Amino acid sequence: MKTTAIGLVVVGCLGVTLAPWLGGSWVAVPTKLAASTGFVLLAWVSGAWRSRFGLLILVGLVLSWFGDAFLLAQGEVFFLLGLGAFLLAHVCYGAAFAAHGINWSAAAIAAVPVFAVAFAVVHWLSPGISAAMTIPVWTYASVISAMLSLAVGGWRAGAVLLVPVGAALFFVSDLAVAMGQFLDSDFYHGLWGLPLYYAGQTLLALSVSAAQKESA
Repeated sequence: MKTTAIGLVVVGCLGVTLAPWLGGSWVAVPTKLAASTGFVLLAWVSGAWRSRFGLLILVGLVLSWFGDAFLLAQGEVFFLLGLGAFLLAHVCYGAAFAAHGINWSAAAIAAVPVFAVAFAVVHWLSPGISAAMTIPVWTYASVISAMLSLAVGGWRAGAVLLVPVGAALFFVSDLAVAMGQFLDSDFYHGLWGLPLYYAGQTLLALSVSAAQKESA
C-alpha cells in the first residue's frame, strides 16, 4: 500500500508539474489532488494514528491537501485561504516535532539563518506584495521558519533525518510559490517548486513509520 501511495504522489506530481504543456487546468486539478491524496494516504498506511507525532503529521498533511486545493484557484482570496491552510499545517508539524522532543539550543541556532533567509526573500518580493497581503505573508514566513527550526531541533533530539530534510524541502518549495505569486516573471516556478514540495511532504509522511521503528 505504501508503494501505491508513493506512486500516486510521483505520477500526480509529474502530471501537475507538466500540466502547462499537457492541457492546463484540465490536467493540473486532478493530478495535483491525486498527488496530495497520495501523501495523506502514505501517512495513514504508515500508522499515523498510533502516536501523537503521527496524528499531528497526518493533520498537517490533510491541511496541506486543502491548501493545495485552494491554490488551484486564482485570486488573492483563494491564495489567502491556501496560505491559512498551510500555516495551520506548519503549526501541526511544529507541534509534532515538539511532541517527539526538541533540542532547543539546536532549534535556536538553526532559527538564525532560517529566519534570515525567509525574511530576506519576503523583503525581496515586497514590491509585488499588496498592502492586504503584507501581514499574512510575513506571518506565514515566520511560522514556516519556526517549523523548520523546530524540525532541526527535533532531529538533534533524536528524530529521524527525514524530519529536517522534509521540512527543508517544504521551506524551499514555498519560495517557488511566493515567486510565482508576487514576482513579475513569465518563468514557471512550479517546474522546480512542485517536485521539492511533494518530496518534502512524502518524507514527512514517511517519518511517521520511521519514528515508530526507532521507538520500538
